[in-house]
Amino acid sequence: MKRGIGLKQQDRPNLMLITVDQMRGDCLSAAGHPIVETPNLDRLAKSGVFFRNAYSATPSCLPARASIFTGMSQQSHGRVGYMDQVPWTYPHTLPGELAAAGYHTQCVGKMHVYPTRNLCGFHNVVLHDGYMHYNRDKSRVKASEHFDQCDDYLHWLRSQAGADHDLIDHGLDCNASTVARPWHLEEKYHPTNWAVSESIDFLRRRDPSKPFFLWSSFVRPHPPFDPPQVYFDMYKDLDIPLPVVGNWVDENAATNGDTSPETAFGKLKGRRLQRALAAYYALITHLDDQIGRLMNALFEQGVLNNTIVLFTSDHGEMMGDHHLFRKSLPYEGSAKVPFMVYDPGNHLSLKRGLEVDRVVEMRDIMPTLLEAAGVPIPSSVDGSSVLPLCKGEETQWREYLHGEHSLGELSNQYITDGKMKYIWFTQSGREQLFNLSEDPQELTDLAQSPSMVSELEKWRGILVQELDGREEGYSDGTALITGRKPLACLSYLLNQS
Repeated sequence: MKRGIGLKQQDRPNLMLITVDQMRGDCLSAAGHPIVETPNLDRLAKSGVFFRNAYSATPSCLPARASIFTGMSQQSHGRVGYMDQVPWTYPHTLPGELAAAGYHTQCVGKMHVYPTRNLCGFHNVVLHDGYMHYNRDKSRVKASEHFDQCDDYLHWLRSQAGADHDLIDHGLDCNASTVARPWHLEEKYHPTNWAVSESIDFLRRRDPSKPFFLWSSFVRPHPPFDPPQVYFDMYKDLDIPLPVVGNWVDENAATNGDTSPETAFGKLKGRRLQRALAAYYALITHLDDQIGRLMNALFEQGVLNNTIVLFTSDHGEMMGDHHLFRKSLPYEGSAKVPFMVYDPGNHLSLKRGLEVDRVVEMRDIMPTLLEAAGVPIPSSVDGSSVLPLCKGEETQWREYLHGEHSLGELSNQYITDGKMKYIWFTQSGREQLFNLSEDPQELTDLAQSPSMVSELEKWRGILVQELDGREEGYSDGTALITGRKPLACLSYLLNQS
């Protein structure tokens, strides 16, 4: 059975999903960030609807995108951690449902699916996943799946800038969250500019007899931290505030931690951290300018007022908070993301300038856009349309979000309602509890506070029920069980493959 109210094709709005990769939820001027400048995204937030408590339930690229594509929770789509080369065989996807309903569908940029050229329901994909280790390794993949054959941006770059160019000419790896340098070529060759140029080209070449769904999917500000020089110069000499460090952090362990380019935990000193922060913020401002360019193209093509825009990130980046880097962790820097809906033509009667504090997540994108299009929502979808929230309507909504990520010894589970957050590390049994309303930077862990015993038990009990029956054996229905082997993919998904 499918949910949704149909619209005639001529009455359906165009849809644009803009996603960036690894952008923290607090890195917007509209969110009060003291350094980052994002005037174009601020305009979307102030003229649209801005969600203050948006999260990625599985905060890394691949599982987060599974929720975007399918509208399913991590338990339903089966990706509860990061594992490459597991085929995508989902019968219902966002682009697939829209294509079946008469939309002209196109993705530009990052997909991160398998096989790499899997269309997943799109009519066409112009692909740039960034540097992907598994399909750079010629010993592991077939020639047709190798990076040289799959990446459209790389072919374009070599045709424009020279056949000897590659993505790693500047020496920065795709997960190096602690090192930075300016982009080494002219700005017009940067992958962020390329993604906008290709998106604009789709607007020019689209079928004008159909509404369109365009997913402009940017790799940045995911590492490498390589902004064009002009943007790096905007931030490199500023007095940038240092990352926050909670009173629960083991400073001795951080001092002795790994500070290699792909570090996950360690205390960085001096200019290296400042450069990384400057470059990360610079990439966001560069993105903001290019998104402004894309919005101008919608206007020039005469479709701005008939296009619904949803902007978000697949997950965040710790950027040194609590001496941690990268993603996959349950803390705000990693799990919280920007999320806004913009309807310039007011087709949906949204309450402009509204800020919503309900907890929303990646799985809510598919039902939101399908409802906006008047397309039935498949029963496989676990998420909910945020449009009633955007209208300021009283509606039944989830009381909390269950998130998780397998991550070796740091494999974690979390529960949050946007006001409180409970964290359980599955291998050590460590628990943490944060009052996000009073302590949004998670500086004070309340798990050992005698006055918070009942609150801790309440949230632990919720997680016990969420994990009851899961194959890892994390819960027996009455208590959490520490030390069970974490899985990146649930077995039913692997068996389908």
